[in-house]
Amino acid sequence: MAINGVSPTDSVMAIRNAILQKNAALRDVASTGTVGAPGVGGAQGTAPGGFTEALNSALQQVNGLQTQAGEAAASFERGETTDIAAVMLAKQQASVSFEATLQVRNKLLSAYKDIMSMPV
Repeated sequence: MAINGVSPTDSVMAIRNAILQKNAALRDVASTGTVGAPGVGGAQGTAPGGFTEALNSALQQVNGLQTQAGEAAASFERGETTDIAAVMLAKQQASVSFEATLQVRNKLLSAYKDIMSMPV
């Protein structure tokens, strides 16, 4: 069944392509060496559109997916929509994106703890 003229498969593929593009962008940022040189007053350089912007963008995308899923569920509950498959797909997209974000956060915290426990 189509959601606003877009099939669920097309929607999932669009999300997959967006994730792959963000992954490639993160690899490009990582390969340019955006961290400042050691011993330079503790300052670290950041490239425009660097890690912080990518992280904020990802969090905003997750928030948007969760908002859309909530709106789709509310619309179904009010009887405005009868396509339960579209509602469940939206809920699963939001769930998967949240879980992926949570795993990235956990890895970042783990890396931070490892770095902080290194002897100087």
